[in-house]
Amino acid sequence: MVENRTTIVVVCDAGPLIHLDELECIHLLSDFPRVLVPEEVWKEVEHHRPAALTKRHSGFEKTTLASPPSPVLKTLVKLYSLHGGEQSAIRIAQMYVPSLLLTDDNAARLAAQSLGLSVHGTIGLLIRSIRRKQMTKARVIRLLQTIDSVSTLHIKPALLHDIIREIEQRD
Repeated sequence: MVENRTTIVVVCDAGPLIHLDELECIHLLSDFPRVLVPEEVWKEVEHHRPAALTKRHSGFEKTTLASPPSPVLKTLVKLYSLHGGEQSAIRIAQMYVPSLLLTDDNAARLAAQSLGLSVHGTIGLLIRSIRRKQMTKARVIRLLQTIDSVSTLHIKPALLHDIIREIEQRD
């Protein structure tokens, strides 16, 4: 059953939770009214970065699934070789309108977008923090310049360079 809400529900995959915590930016999720973390994702984050779930400003809701995945999602899971946490996050995001799926996994992003879901990742949240005045442009640029040494986020250097250049050119 899809729940209609006027406020957006954020559903997290493990990547953004882990990477934001590595960057000491988990607080960027605090301005979302509701942040859901599927149980499988919760376990993965607990294993790799347990502190991310216990920050005093996190307010994450651990969520479990009751219904099976749709046939379309089952097909996408096979097509994109999605892991359990990614599958759960997509399934939960499908239950809420509007929702925003947070993932840094390209395959999960493609699957979610093909289902009509809105998707962002760690980099998008950092850029959003400038617009929301949560962080300065200079701080975000510094974080991006050091991301490969302080985070496990995988991003092509050329793409990262382009992102930094675009941020520098904005007013």
